[in-house]
Amino acid sequence: MKILAVLGSSRKKGNTAYMVDRIMDGVNHVAINLADHQILPIDDKRHTVDGFSLVDDDYEKILPQLLDSDIIIFATPLYWYGMSGHMKTFFDRWSQYLRDERFDLKGELSKKKAYVVVTGGANAPITALPLIQQFQYIFDFVDMKFEDYIIARGVKPEEVSQDQLALQKAQYWNNEFKKLS
Repeated sequence: MKILAVLGSSRKKGNTAYMVDRIMDGVNHVAINLADHQILPIDDKRHTVDGFSLVDDDYEKILPQLLDSDIIIFATPLYWYGMSGHMKTFFDRWSQYLRDERFDLKGELSKKKAYVVVTGGANAPITALPLIQQFQYIFDFVDMKFEDYIIARGVKPEEVSQDQLALQKAQYWNNEFKKLS
C-alpha cells in the first residue's frame, strides 16, 4: 500500500507538518511539500478549441507520485476559512489534467483513498467544517473515496501538540497505516 502525504503549508515546521509527522511516524510513505515546488496557476481554457496550454513548472514531477499512490493525505492549514493557496493551486490544476489525454486522472483518482488534515485556530473544529465539505465535493467529483479527516487546533508552530483529541485520532491513523505498510 503506497501512501502519499501532500502538505499545503508554507511553513516547513508548522502545525500541519507536526500533525503529518505524528500520523506518519514509522509508516513507509512519500511526503510532498507543495511549497518546495513551483506550481503555477493556469488559464482556464477548458471550453476553447485548443484547450489548456502546457505549463512549464513542477506539476508533472509530482503527478506520477500522486497517480502511484493508494492513499493520499491532503494536509493544509486553515487560511481564511479555506485551504492554503498552495493546495488550492494544486487542485485547480486537476482541471487541466482531467482533460489531458496522456493521463486518466479521474480513473486513477477513483482508485484512491483520501484523508484530510486541517490545522487552524481555537475554533477550527467548527470553522474548518466548510473546508471539509469542499474536500468532500472535490473527492466526489473524481469518485475518490473520502475516508476520514482530522481538524487540529493550533496557530503558533507546534501548538497543535496541545490538542489531545486531534493527537488521539492521529495515533489511531498511525496504527492503521502501520498495518497497511
